[in-house]
Order: sequence, then structure tokens, then C-alpha cells
Amino acid sequence: MATILKNVAIVGASGNMGRIIFDSLVASNKFTITVISRKTSEAIFPPGVAVLKTDFSDSALRNVLQGQDAVISAVGATGFNEQKALVDAAIHAGVKRFIPSEFSADSQSEAVLQLLPLFGQKNDLIKYLKEKESSGLTWTGIATSGLFDWGLRNGFLEFDLSNHTATIWDGGNKRFTLTNANQLGQSVVSVLEHPQETSNKYLYVASVETTQRDIVAALEKVTGAKWTTQDTTTDEQVSAAVKKLTAGDFSGAFTLVRATCFGNTPGLHSSYLQHQNFANELLGLEMENVENTIDRL
Repeated sequence: MATILKNVAIVGASGNMGRIIFDSLVASNKFTITVISRKTSEAIFPPGVAVLKTDFSDSALRNVLQGQDAVISAVGATGFNEQKALVDAAIHAGVKRFIPSEFSADSQSEAVLQLLPLFGQKNDLIKYLKEKESSGLTWTGIATSGLFDWGLRNGFLEFDLSNHTATIWDGGNKRFTLTNANQLGQSVVSVLEHPQETSNKYLYVASVETTQRDIVAALEKVTGAKWTTQDTTTDEQVSAAVKKLTAGDFSGAFTLVRATCFGNTPGLHSSYLQHQNFANELLGLEMENVENTIDRL
């Protein structure tokens, strides 16, 4: 395999995770990037980046993936099931590496899958990629847990920067890891730079290990303001999330993603520092500081 996987196609580059990864690929200045998008997409990308629009049929995907060394899938939840078609097209086109749309909670954890059944589609794809290893296509999965700086900025983690309020689960003393956006992007870049070392592996990365209470303390120190906290429990949050999903409200899934970090469900192993395949050292990523992260917001 080449020293670096240079020709890189990315699917879902205009989404939340996709844009982070795309920007890191561009900033590295090491890759020839091709964006694969739907014909209906109106997303705009910088000059010099090839954008190939397709109907995502099998024959069209095979054509657009010709000559690519790696395919990065950053599709959102509605596209999880479409990734097998991408894998099949990548195999036919002679692609060397497939990076599936993980970049969140550990889809290999039974506890996560019981809490968040949607991620069963991710788990199925990893199994499929393992079955296809004999074809010559290698793969790398990257679990990041929640995104820290991204989730603080947009309120996803339920720390309200404007109103100085936070929702705290089960007392807020459970330890978990989170990853900053720049480290998510760099983890993908590093995988492409180290194809041999990352071949056919599911890797865990992180920027910080912390607790909800520690985050509140850091926010109070950085902002110089007293924060108001609202207490909740895993049972309350999960029950409300399931009701929302049953009623067709997909925001319930966002709550369940938070539960994989904050929740007290047995077996979650929310601190990735404990995983055998914790890959920060392999990928050249250093742990970061909670206060420094908040300072950069």
C-alpha cells in the first residue's frame, strides 16, 4: 500500500461532520480531494476541489470512484444504510481504503446499540467491511464519542453559553471522553497518512476526559459568571427520547447520543482512554485541556 492515500473522495462533505473532515483535508494540503454529492445538492466548495454530482446508482458510483485511493463516508443518519452500495462500488473501482461514517459513539458496543438502535446500521457496515477484506479493500473506523467544542458552540451538549445554564445528568460526576473538531479532522488525515498502521482497525480517539461538573466549573472560571444547573436523570432523558422517536420526532435520537456520554447505563465505557484500540498516540493526537478548549470558543 502507498505511503499515503493521496487521492481521496468524500461523501457527505457538506454535513456537520463532513465539513469538519473536508476542511482538515484541505488545510493539510496533502491530498487530491474529490467531493461526491447528489445532483440536487446546492453545497458550494472552494475552487480547485473537484465536485462530482451523481444519482448514486451503482454504475454511477463505480465511475466516480475510479482512481480514488480512499473513500470517506460522512453521511448522516438517513444515509447509513446507503453505505454498503458505496463499499461495493469502491471495491469494483479498486479503492484501497474505506472510512465509514462513525465519528460518534462506539457502534461496536452492545450497550450503545441497546441505547441507540439506529447505530446498529453502523455496526452492520463494519461487519460487512470485515467480510469484504479479502477483496483488497481495507477499512478504518474512528469513534470520537461526542464532539466537545462543536457541541458547546451549538448547544448540542446542553451547556447554554448565552444564558449560563446547563442540564446535568445523574449528579454530573461520571467521567467520559469527548473530541474537539480539529482532532476529529486530524484523525482522518492521520489515518490516510498511515495506511499500514490503521488498516482494518476500529480506532478510538479523544481530546478531553472530563465530567459534566468539571465542564461547568471550567465554564464558570472562563466566563466569570455563576452558572445555573438543572438536574435530570438517565431514566428521565431516555424515556422522553423514546417517546419523541415513537411520535416521529427525530430529536429524540440526539438525546440518546448524549446518553452514550452522560448516561449511567451499564457497560457504556464512555471514557475511550480505557479502550484497547485507543489511538491518540498512533495518530499523533495529544489530549487537550477543557479550559483551553472553552477559551477558544
